[in-house]
Amino acid sequence: MQSQKASFLQEQRFKMSPQLLQSIKLMELPITDLRERIEEEVERNPALEMLDDPSVISLDAGLKRQKEEDAYFESTSDPGFIRRGSSEDSDDHHKFIEGVLARPETLQEHLLWQLRLQPIDDDICQIGELLIQNLNDDGFHIEPVQLLLAGYDAEKVDQAINMIRSFDPVGTCTSDYMESLRIQSRLISNPPDGIEEMLAYLEPLEKGRFQDAAKKTGRKEQDVRIIFERIKELSPFPGRQFSSGETRFVVPDVQVLKKEGNFVIKLNEEEIPVLGINPFFMKISDEKSEEKGTRDFVRENIKEARWFIQSINQRNHTLLKVTRAIVEFQRSFFVNGLKYLAPLTLKDIAAEIDVHETTVSRTANGKYVQTEWGIFEIRYFFTNSISGAGSSGSRYSKEGVKEILKEFILGEGRNLSDQEIADHLAKRGIPIARRTVAKYRKELNLGSSYTR
Repeated sequence: MQSQKASFLQEQRFKMSPQLLQSIKLMELPITDLRERIEEEVERNPALEMLDDPSVISLDAGLKRQKEEDAYFESTSDPGFIRRGSSEDSDDHHKFIEGVLARPETLQEHLLWQLRLQPIDDDICQIGELLIQNLNDDGFHIEPVQLLLAGYDAEKVDQAINMIRSFDPVGTCTSDYMESLRIQSRLISNPPDGIEEMLAYLEPLEKGRFQDAAKKTGRKEQDVRIIFERIKELSPFPGRQFSSGETRFVVPDVQVLKKEGNFVIKLNEEEIPVLGINPFFMKISDEKSEEKGTRDFVRENIKEARWFIQSINQRNHTLLKVTRAIVEFQRSFFVNGLKYLAPLTLKDIAAEIDVHETTVSRTANGKYVQTEWGIFEIRYFFTNSISGAGSSGSRYSKEGVKEILKEFILGEGRNLSDQEIADHLAKRGIPIARRTVAKYRKELNLGSSYTR
């Protein structure tokens, strides 16, 4: 008979505290969501209060400003001209207000909204959400469905895929443009006979060689022309064609200004209220005459309020550090423009500011920076080199080369083929293959030399 003995086992475990979880969640929030979260916390925690809210002005101040503007407009010949305040702070405030960027509803948001209206069970709804979140901007799968949904019921997966493909815009949730066109050809009203078969002959059809396509399919040339006109109604990249009347506003979280040859990085503090601890609660926490239960309640709320304020300060501090590091790495971009975007990875920034890559990712996600060249999502500045080796590869980034390609095609004297464009880029020290030129051109929604 085996005897049992008591023994000790020492092991290390990482346990995430509620405070740390709160700090991580605040780190991820863009400025508009952060303001909503602050308002929720102020309403929930009586020990926390807003000391100042720059985004709100009093009624008297608002009326006074309106009268001043009305008086100024009456004395100028241009009623659309708004005079700036004389102070630098007022000018910066106006720049941030002008920097508000209208962003339409995303493809994923639009598809998820339609999915949640369907009378389906929870399993299919969950599968549908995974499929939609796995779509790129064109509406195609990022990861293969077989890998993404391994272990799920195959029949339910097929049901979810077919359902999403019928949503607006039609033809998403497919592998590539050809599969999307096939799906769309089946779903259009009164499809002409042979439209799906004719998709195999897109190249001669695009070049106007209807007779060649007619010979290969055994159809009349007139019928081929009619089919091609219907094919032109389809969208090879349905995600790009998506458009919604709903508009949300994106406010830049940070601004990069160039002053006297140096870059100045400023947080958008106009949207973030100044928080503090309620003096009444501080007074009660120090009074020994209060009951223990009351004192404990007050002290716990003060503790949570202080942690919340500290978490917001940490978020802002990290955002400034990340932006400052990006400006240093992408100095050529901020000086010269989009063509000079250099390869950059999360690892580069993480090593520079001594944090983990996930911290950089959370800080960059969903946040925008205002520059002289426009408003960009912070994630825009992270891009691989054309050699695919990150910042250690070629000095040319994928996004930078796409901008050079776009400028070259739009400014070309004659319609050059993809190979000719590749040869010109190689002479400039940008060695990319013809198929890469074609890929970038399609991503920029620029046609071939024939269609241009």
